[in-house]
Amino acid sequence: MGIFDKLRGEFIDIIEWTDPSQNTLAYRFERYGNEIKNGAKLTVRPGQQAIFVSEGKIADVFNPGMYELKTQNLPILTTILGWKYGFNSPFKAEVYFISTKNITDQKWGTKNPIVLSDQRFGMIELRAFGTYVIKVDDGKKFLKEIVGTDGHFTNDEISEQLRSIIVTRFTDAIGEANFPIEAYAANLNELSKFVDDIMKPEFDQYGIELTKFLIENISMPEEVKKEIFELSRLDKIDLGKLAQMKAAKAMEKAAENEGGTAGAGIGMGMGFAMANQMGQMFSTTQGGQQQTPGAGAPPPIPGTVSYFVAKDGQQTGPFDIATLKQMAQSNQLSKESLIWKNGMAEWSKAESVDEIKSLFENVPPPIPGA
Repeated sequence: MGIFDKLRGEFIDIIEWTDPSQNTLAYRFERYGNEIKNGAKLTVRPGQQAIFVSEGKIADVFNPGMYELKTQNLPILTTILGWKYGFNSPFKAEVYFISTKNITDQKWGTKNPIVLSDQRFGMIELRAFGTYVIKVDDGKKFLKEIVGTDGHFTNDEISEQLRSIIVTRFTDAIGEANFPIEAYAANLNELSKFVDDIMKPEFDQYGIELTKFLIENISMPEEVKKEIFELSRLDKIDLGKLAQMKAAKAMEKAAENEGGTAGAGIGMGMGFAMANQMGQMFSTTQGGQQQTPGAGAPPPIPGTVSYFVAKDGQQTGPFDIATLKQMAQSNQLSKESLIWKNGMAEWSKAESVDEIKSLFENVPPPIPGA
């Protein structure tokens, strides 16, 4: 480098930043040890903000435009450096350019499933993902709280922290929203707005504005999806015809059983009982609340006693003593089976009921390997 080149490089008279990248949030203008010339030209382009820092203190802030640096437009720096009557000599100050444009297509997602409690389905695991858009709206706060002395700060350096904030606040928000589990997929826009309002103050404390937050998908376990689909179909199905169809299938299956006529008879009895039970259940259900066993059903024929039997978590029946005896002989009723009739305080094991335990005295044990 020649002597004249060195002299020409002593003072900086043009300060500007052209950003070729799309993810830089802050850039320190490199001076290479040179001082800024009095009257230097400062160019701040749209989507930028220039901040002067002197002796570790944030001084003047410049928005988009062209400036000639003099005492008049550097009032805070003038106070810090003690220029009482103006200045004509070069000065030293760090200049940070802050990008104020939107940083788009930022990704977020739940690394681990979120556990929620639903009134109908119990504990459920959900996963979610989406995108968000940010921009710096307070350069001084952003420089102080986030950038510090970093000369080239990109959104990658803060994206992990922002994603952690999003996932935490998203988890709180869906708990507070208290939506039915099947309503999440149908209310993504409403839920996005709800979460966005909660998170804005979190971002604001770093000088960052959350300009857009979107939930693209909320997924749930496949078995829960199937149950939701089944429930939605029930609203569209003729329940009376459904009960008849299930009863017909039960009778058809019983007729194919190797037990012969007796098995077919029991199967038919079970099929009619199932149809009867389903008809009672749907006709006596209001507002999603099922009535107690036997409620709304016609009274038994005088002189007979009918029992309900719990099978696979569902009540079946009612059955008279003769049918229960046949069920015991075909191993469809065991001593451990829970039964109930009108007048009983709660469900009880069959062997504990005097009228029923005698049915098992002549019942052969199960066939080995059956």
